[in-house]
Amino acid sequence: MTPLDTIFERAYYKNMEEEIKPNKVYTTKEAQTFLKVSNSTIKRLLKKGIIKAYKVGGQYRIWGNEILRLVSPEVQSKVYKVYKKARDKAKKSIEEW
Repeated sequence: MTPLDTIFERAYYKNMEEEIKPNKVYTTKEAQTFLKVSNSTIKRLLKKGIIKAYKVGGQYRIWGNEILRLVSPEVQSKVYKVYKKARDKAKKSIEEW
């Protein structure tokens, strides 16, 4: 294991120990780390309104509630329903083709 790997491992586990607090405000970088998504994914979620955020001084700020809402089982089941509908539609189109 290289020293660089050790640094990344420590940063990863430090972040895993911290819990998301509903009434705390997070930066996009912090939200990106919690959700384990790329910078472009965070931007897309903000642009589409999936994550509600406030712009402060040219930077987005996200409430912890929004991050928790995004990872909740309720949202997960809604996403699955949309995915299933799209999958079934694609399957039907392929069969008709």
